[in-house]
Amino acid sequence: MRAVMKTKLPRRQFLKSAAAGALLGPRAIALEQPAFGQNSKPVAPSDRIRFGMVGVGMEGAGVLENAIALPGMECVGAADLYDGRHLLARQITGNSQLPVTRKYQELLDRKDIDCILAAVPDHWHMRVVVDSCNAGKDIYCEKPMSHTIPQGFEIVEAAKKNNRIVQIGSQRVSSALCKKAHEMYHDGAIGDIEMVELSLGRNSPTGAWEYPPPPDLSPENLDWNTWLNDAPKIPFNKERFARWRCWREYGTGVAGDLMVHLLSGMLFTLGWNEAPQSASALGGIFRWKDGRNMPDFQAVLFDYHDIPVYVRLDLGAETPELARFMGPKGIMEASGKWLRYLPQAGVDTEPSYYCGSFPREMREEYVKQWHAEHYIEPGHEPINDEALYNGADWDDLQPHLWTFFESVKSRKPVTEDAVFGNHAAIACHMANESYFRKAPVQFDADAKNLRAKA
Repeated sequence: MRAVMKTKLPRRQFLKSAAAGALLGPRAIALEQPAFGQNSKPVAPSDRIRFGMVGVGMEGAGVLENAIALPGMECVGAADLYDGRHLLARQITGNSQLPVTRKYQELLDRKDIDCILAAVPDHWHMRVVVDSCNAGKDIYCEKPMSHTIPQGFEIVEAAKKNNRIVQIGSQRVSSALCKKAHEMYHDGAIGDIEMVELSLGRNSPTGAWEYPPPPDLSPENLDWNTWLNDAPKIPFNKERFARWRCWREYGTGVAGDLMVHLLSGMLFTLGWNEAPQSASALGGIFRWKDGRNMPDFQAVLFDYHDIPVYVRLDLGAETPELARFMGPKGIMEASGKWLRYLPQAGVDTEPSYYCGSFPREMREEYVKQWHAEHYIEPGHEPINDEALYNGADWDDLQPHLWTFFESVKSRKPVTEDAVFGNHAAIACHMANESYFRKAPVQFDADAKNLRAKA
């Protein structure tokens, strides 16, 4: 009887053949997004949440539209320093009699308003949030939480002192995709994080904040001096009003507009709630030489307790948004409406190429021994577990607003509270400060401010 010899199938040869089935792509899994409380039953007046809207600009209009689309949510007043947005608020709500004002403080004084939604320029965030908290109002405020590091700590203190719900608007922390990424990481899908890469690029005038000012804008229908707040007093300027993100006096640039989204998603995914230890930034104004003083390109390397986090933001070359989490057991990548899991075995799939330095007989013996030790029994080959999760947009706004409104009713804490929002904002301020100083900076937690990196 002839002896039956075992087939020695090298791992690489098998994995190549097994990968043929993977050419069709990873297994696709649809994630279920919560319904945000929608149902066919009308909400009783006693259960409705009545909110005031502060700031009805580009972002504020979207916040208002999404908020009133949720069941049981009613806008009962709006404030903006530009009168044209009073009309816009009435058009969005379909209420031609909606109370409107230039003075947001009037909304804070109203007893029939349960909470505030705010979408104002960065240099107004602290004043609106602190005033709201002191007036006993919970508040949802768009990102970044602060215009400077000291302002962030004032907001944290105001929220704590007044026992108010403060939620910051980096929406992805409420998305089903971000929740799945968090679960996968904490279930050990990629092992301990070794590095994070975050990137996003735009290439259009609108993407670079070259917004067209309202044609009718004038000192008669805009309270310009009040809009300037604590920024230097300058003559009325339409471009500064519409394109405030371009200037450090009012905004926080690509860091506060784009980076804060990426970092907030990262912090939630990894379960971190802290500021980075240090930041080192490079960048410049390469394309949009329109008088702005904030960079249109910024690359930053952060140190989060010895974990490198690299962020690239560009307004002169379009690239897809991507968050990449890397560990010894694989990679997670997220963008738009998907989350991809790419497992890695972390083992050799063929004899080491170092054996090319062995004499021929020694090399042949090593290769033979390697295959004997790495023999794979047919039917027990490794399975490619790559997966693609599809869901609603990574930055879906409605789930985030629903989280806030539910917290207003239940008093349960939110994830992106003032402490979380402060940590994300601090990172953005560190990136900008490093850019302007042309040197790395460190966060001094005791002094609650920055210093040169030692």
